[in-house]
Amino acid sequence: MATYIALLRGINVSGQKMIKMVDLKAMFESVGFEAVQTYIQSGNVLYQSKDLRENEMVEKIHSAILERFGFEVDVQVFGVPNWNQIIANNPFVTRDNLDEAKLYVSLLANEPLPENVEKLASFAFQEETYQLIDRAVYLYVPKGYGNAKLSNNFLENKLKVSATTRNWKTMLTLRDML
Repeated sequence: MATYIALLRGINVSGQKMIKMVDLKAMFESVGFEAVQTYIQSGNVLYQSKDLRENEMVEKIHSAILERFGFEVDVQVFGVPNWNQIIANNPFVTRDNLDEAKLYVSLLANEPLPENVEKLASFAFQEETYQLIDRAVYLYVPKGYGNAKLSNNFLENKLKVSATTRNWKTMLTLRDML
């Protein structure tokens, strides 16, 4: 039995796609996942599974949410080694005088095409910076994510892939919960 993290994009935001965590936990259990835990209300689920590949789990979760709650949600699944690598790859955490509350990670559902990575590279925003490593866009936004130009929607639009963003504290908390 292996442990995984599922991230759901865009639930419980501005009154849209509302799912109570107790109901989400029950749904995960109903499709055969074990040791299910949720963290905060934004669609972070830790669970255990056996005999399924990550892409099969994504489809299973996506279908179950559609059936149970009546709407589609983008889902990403990460195994423990992958999650730990994403944490280890953050290029900003070693910088001096960096406010970790201004660090975010946008996790991409697929690796973007090189031409879309180049398109993103053509944009620069004063003070905001990013680095794309594999399927993670590490963001440092000194004025806060709510004011960021490098938003989840902006990244999706330029990279042409689905993304979901978490703050650094959530990333670390999920790692610690593993």
